[in-house]
This record gives sequence, C-alpha cells and structure tokens, in this order.
Amino acid sequence: MLLNLARIAIAITISLTALLGSAQNSAAQTASTPTVALGESNALIQSGAPESSTESDSGDVSEPSNLPEQTAERTAPGNTPGSESQEEDGGGENANSHGSTDEPPVFTNDAVVLGMLIGILALVFWTHSLQHPFFVGFYKIVPMLLLCYFLPSLLTTFGLVHPAFSGLPTVATKFLLPASLVLLTISIDLKEVLRLGPKALMMFVTGTIGVIIGGPIAILLVGSFDPQLVGGQDTEAVWRGLATVAGSWIGGGANQVAMKEIFNPSNELFSVMLAVDIVIGELWMVFLLLGIGKAREIDRFLKADASSVHELQNKMEKFSKKIARNPTVADLFVILGIGFGVTGCCHVIADIVAPFIDEHYDYLNKFSLNSSFFWLIVLATTGGLLLSFTPARQLEGVGASKVGTICIYFLVATIGLQMDILAVFEFPGLFLVGGIWMLIHVILMVIVAKLIRAPYFFLAVGSKANIGGAASAPVIAAAFHPSLAPVGVLLAVVGYALGTYGAYLCALIMQAVAPA
Repeated sequence: MLLNLARIAIAITISLTALLGSAQNSAAQTASTPTVALGESNALIQSGAPESSTESDSGDVSEPSNLPEQTAERTAPGNTPGSESQEEDGGGENANSHGSTDEPPVFTNDAVVLGMLIGILALVFWTHSLQHPFFVGFYKIVPMLLLCYFLPSLLTTFGLVHPAFSGLPTVATKFLLPASLVLLTISIDLKEVLRLGPKALMMFVTGTIGVIIGGPIAILLVGSFDPQLVGGQDTEAVWRGLATVAGSWIGGGANQVAMKEIFNPSNELFSVMLAVDIVIGELWMVFLLLGIGKAREIDRFLKADASSVHELQNKMEKFSKKIARNPTVADLFVILGIGFGVTGCCHVIADIVAPFIDEHYDYLNKFSLNSSFFWLIVLATTGGLLLSFTPARQLEGVGASKVGTICIYFLVATIGLQMDILAVFEFPGLFLVGGIWMLIHVILMVIVAKLIRAPYFFLAVGSKANIGGAASAPVIAAAFHPSLAPVGVLLAVVGYALGTYGAYLCALIMQAVAPA
C-alpha cells in the first residue's frame, strides 16, 4: 500500500511541476500588487464593478472558496473573477482577508510552498498509518482531513506564506479539483447514489433558508445592543457588505460578485466582509470535519437511518477490492491522462460556452451560467459519470480514486492557506455578526435533520454545499467515502442556481431590519 501511494505521489508531483509553470508566471507578474486569493465559495472583487464577461473568463475558481465560497473557490493572483479589472483599476491596493500584502511573506517561491504543503500532507498520512497508541488515540479524536486543512493555515497566520503570492491555489482549483472529480466519479454506481433519496436535497434547502434568515436575525440581535456596528449609510451600510456574504454562502463566487454589483458596498467594506466570509466559513468546516469522526454517534443523536449511505460505501469498497491489482507506471499514466485529459477538454468547452452565454443570453447570468468555473465543475463531473459506464471504470482497481484523493487533499491544503486565524481580532464586531449568522444556519440544520432523521452525512454535505460550494462540498463528501464526492458536487451546482435569488432576498430583509 505504501509503495502504491508513493508511486502515485511521484506521478502527481511530476504533473504539478509542469502545471505550476503558467501559474508561477502569473503570480510573479502580480506580486507587486497581488489580489486576494479566494476559494469556491468566495471570489474576490476588490475593485469597482467588473464586467460580467470578465467574471466568467477567470472563473469562480475560488469556489473554494468559502475552500474556503470558502471553497473552493480560492484562486491565485490574476485568477479571481474580475482580476483583470482589478489590475486596471488598482484594486490590488485594497486590504485583503489576510491583512496587508504590502510586505511579502517569508516564502514567495512556489517550489518552497509546494514542498511545505506536500511535507505536511506526508507527515499527516505517515503518522496516521502508524500503530503507535498515541497516534491511534489522537486520530480517533482529530480527523486526518482536519489536520491537512488546519496545519497549512498556520503558515498563513504566522506570515510564512500568503496565498496572494502563490500560484498553487490556481493549480488546485483549476486543474486538480476537476481532475479529482473525474477520477472519484469514474467508478461510481449512479443508481446507488440516486437511491440515497431526497433527504440530501432537503438538508441543502434547509441550509439555504438558514442563510437567508440568519443574516437578518444576526443584524437584529447585534443591533439591539450596538446599532452602529450593523448600521452605516450609503455604500458603507453594513447590510450591503453582508449581502455579498449571503451570495457566497448560498451560491458561490459568481453569486457574491452579483451581489456586489447589485448593492455596491464600498471596496473597504467588501474587503472586511471577505474576511468574515472566509474565516467564519472555514471555522465551520473545522467543526464539520471533527464531526466526521463522530458520525455514528451524531446519527444516533439524530435518530437517523444512515443505511443507504453505509450500503453505498460498502458496495464501492467491495467493488474496489474485487478488481484491485498493483498499478504499473503505465496504469498511473493512463489514470493521469484520463483525469487531466478530461479536465483539459472541460476547460476548452467552458471557455467557449460561458462567454457565449454572457454575450448572447445574459438573462441566464443570474443562474451563474456565464461562469466558466460553473461549467468546469459540471462538465468534469459529467465526464466522470459518463466514463463510469465504460471499461474505464476498471481503473479503480489500479488506484483511480487514490489519485483523485491525493488531488483532493492537496486542494484541502491550499484551501487551508486561505484562513488567517488572526483576522478575527481585526474586526471582532463584524465577526460576531458572522458568527451569529452561522450559528442560526447550524441550529436550523440540526433541528431539521432531527425532524426528518437525516444522517450526519446529509447535514454536513448539505451545509457545505451552501457555505463552501463546489470546492469544499466534494471534500466533505469524500471524507466519508470517495464514492460520495459527486453528492457534494450535485448539491453545490444547485447552489449556483439558487444563490443569486436567495442572497437577493436575504439582502432585502437585512436592509429592512438594519438600524437607520
């Protein structure tokens, strides 16, 4: 097993080295005025109103975003939606969610950052494989995925690296994320996924409702003892900034940009809201990851029937064992060829379809159909599903899902770079608003999950499909089992369609209840 993983890791590293070339050039060109990196869920526009065609060209690749719309969708310099406009308008001068980038971090060389992230992942996986009583007990409490996410965040928190100076988030969201979706879905049993039932969709809709009502309630609660904190006039009105958070937390980066265009908060307010968006969303992801290790206990508390989820997990594990064999170098290159080959085709189609829709059918922009990232994720997932009906499904026996998992974990590490824990202390009042907002979302999710007896898997993925989007919902789903990643993707795609409507409604309610 260790030998197989080593071979896979070597192949991935070789691929990453080539992919980093273009991203590194982009990062070098923008190092003097870097833009803020963002995950699917959180595309960053710090300048004035960007053109919608620009948004679609660069993609919602932070969605991410909240890896970290916080999640994926975080992107590197020059790759966030509207980044071209930022460069022209000088938007890079604004503060970002990790503080000022006037002074570069200690390490700006992507080769160094790549080595640090891969080293962290290797350390976590190695210690997890040890049978020492300390590590066995430790990982029963702390999920391995959580460490892969949290440890990289310390690099940003202590100023060692900064995502705005790195091309790695772009590599992860534009190349590795779609490739992982192809490889994780290539062996999926679609009929079994559909048998999971409507509870997953119900929990997703509940999460959306939680965001819509959570913002106004948070404003009312905080406004009852500090009206100035949630007040403001004109473009400095706090509710305008919170509207962009609603767009991110329901849909994704494209929806966030739409809310910025509609309600026009000041650039300074928007920058603060990006910090709230990212940090609060990522802190919630920490708790979701902790819950994965206690999923059975949580299911008992919810009185949930998780048999359909467990049945799918067991069926996929039996299938993998049945066709398993030691991979050859040829097998690994075939896996990489299919994963990145389909990804390349998806980029070609997305770069044609998104601008075409934006130019000729702009009324579809409200569904995020002018976002190339939207099409990239949809097409990659569709490609994997189509391949699952072909002999390519047998690649699972030589480690297709393992390669996909490595891509996902690297994505997790780059998402972790987006979170600067110390940002909470810069704007404690607005983080309080965001925290209350998230708490309302969580409470509603738990109440509905208990009422319909939905398993923790549906709660976690339904919540993260809202808060995290296409970059992090598959991560949460795959943490239960790689075969479940498509569930997170499908729900996140629904979020794209609902994001603008839900966020607009939320913003109107927040405007009505905000202090004059």
